[in-house]
Amino acid sequence: MALRLYDSLSRTVRPLEPADPPVVRVYGCGPTIYGRAHIGNFRTFIAYDVLHRYLEWKGYEPRFVVNLTDVDDKTIEGAARAGTDLGSFTAPHGEAFLADAATLGIRPFFDTPRATEHVDEMVEWIRRLEEKGLAYRAEDGSVYFRISAFPEYGRLSGNRADGETGRSRIDADEYDKDDVRDFVLWKAARDADRAVGAVWDSPWGEGRPGWHLECSVLSVGALGETLDLHLGGEDLLFPHHENEIAQSQGATGHIFARAWMHTKHLRVEGQKMSKSLGNVYSVPELVERGHAPAAIRHLMISAQYRKELNFTFDGLEGSARAVQRLVALHRRLHDETTVDDAAEPAGLAPAAEAALEAFEAALDDDLNSSEALAALFGFLRDVNTSLDRTGGRARSDELEAARDALASMDRVFGLLELAMADDAVDDDLATWVEQKIADRKQARADKDWARADAIRDELTERGIVLEDTPQGTRWSQG
Repeated sequence: MALRLYDSLSRTVRPLEPADPPVVRVYGCGPTIYGRAHIGNFRTFIAYDVLHRYLEWKGYEPRFVVNLTDVDDKTIEGAARAGTDLGSFTAPHGEAFLADAATLGIRPFFDTPRATEHVDEMVEWIRRLEEKGLAYRAEDGSVYFRISAFPEYGRLSGNRADGETGRSRIDADEYDKDDVRDFVLWKAARDADRAVGAVWDSPWGEGRPGWHLECSVLSVGALGETLDLHLGGEDLLFPHHENEIAQSQGATGHIFARAWMHTKHLRVEGQKMSKSLGNVYSVPELVERGHAPAAIRHLMISAQYRKELNFTFDGLEGSARAVQRLVALHRRLHDETTVDDAAEPAGLAPAAEAALEAFEAALDDDLNSSEALAALFGFLRDVNTSLDRTGGRARSDELEAARDALASMDRVFGLLELAMADDAVDDDLATWVEQKIADRKQARADKDWARADAIRDELTERGIVLEDTPQGTRWSQG
């Protein structure tokens, strides 16, 4: 089966066709490092990670590059407010992004270039665009891309920026230009830029690169003139990605990206994220509230990347329970099932085969993580039902098939690897829990239901989840 993705340029779901398989050259727009990334940002970055992992699962060799924007209006304003230079201001925010990404199980990227490290290449790009008549210098020393000289402008978004919507999105530059549609490639230095060290020399005078140009130069510099796949949030489709296409293809003469993938926005409790509503959450804030990283990740992948995700705290609690069910299955398959090669087949191998087939079919269908999760949890249900029927006994070959299938699916979702790392239990707690379970068992045998319920409540207060099965009571940390 072939992986098919919705291509925003052709507006069709079509097979991924890398130019040089098994290598896949992927570029994703990363964060602007002027503050802590929030869960809306990480909805997109976790979608990147699921794709990254699935490409590896399918046998590809992804070269996955995500940039860090460390010079633009927001970073300069932030450095000025902090009374420090640009590099000192952005460095800890870049480190925080990478730390939060690791907390959520996002694999390290092939490269995470920063814009300030490649300004010389950006100057050279602008020179090339000037030579081709695609760029011009304004009186103040800024340089602009001339959209009228690039007839293909607007193919990605369908917005040629000549209507009121287009004007409202791009008429924000504080610099002179010939046409309101044109976008800045090089911004002439202002006093605020000089104050934080955000200025570089160029043939047009001191200044700094425009934001759109940064992504073109960083992606092509890392991956070559034509990308196999370009990623980003839906808010970047216009004008950012439209501008990337114009300046990239204008400079190189080659197709910039063979396909485009855009992630839908996230809402919080049914509302748009807004500081005024107090619903903009960072990863550390959620973890501080007691929400496990694996639960956050599960909720983020519970909806397919092109569908709006409603992030709710009830949903987060449900995700925590779902992850614990996975942990319980992992333990049952590795620690609690008795190997009995003389036993009748429990049906684990056929369940594993069917689950993997459904899992792959779902992800091949435009990375449908929701349907792939359904395949995973259907497998969980089938395995538990089979083992309950056999009294927790299974043949070694069946048990190995079930273990392999669970591990295989988790290579893409990354839920168990996060949960198991976060689920470490010290020996004293384990001893206490086991004693409480034994006390509860005795209370139930004595028909002392009030005491049995009280013990369960005590365990629940300590974050211990009990599951009563025909083979006994299993527990996990919730």
